[in-house]
Amino acid sequence: MNKKNDESAIPCETSPECCRHKHRDAPEYDALLRRLSRIEGQVRGVRGMVEKEAYCTDILTQVSAIQSALNAFSRELLSNHIHTCVVQDIQNGHPEVVDDLLVTIQKLMK
Repeated sequence: MNKKNDESAIPCETSPECCRHKHRDAPEYDALLRRLSRIEGQVRGVRGMVEKEAYCTDILTQVSAIQSALNAFSRELLSNHIHTCVVQDIQNGHPEVVDDLLVTIQKLMK
């Protein structure tokens, strides 16, 4: 875990997105990992339900809960991104970050 608060964009020869990094502070890092751990547990639970031949609607209910949890994770990550990376890029004279943000939001809304 890297606890630095700064963000850095490292150029990459193969893909412009492969080397971008965001160094999160400990509370943000821990909160995101806790959410992901819960989601992993939910997915393992659904697998167990399938293996135990649980009733379809019971499994679908759990899948819906997983989708909601992933949406909540995405909202938290997006909020953190806007408050840190986007604000910093705009302050550093890179307003094109807004276009990147809009593309990201469009992907999330599919």
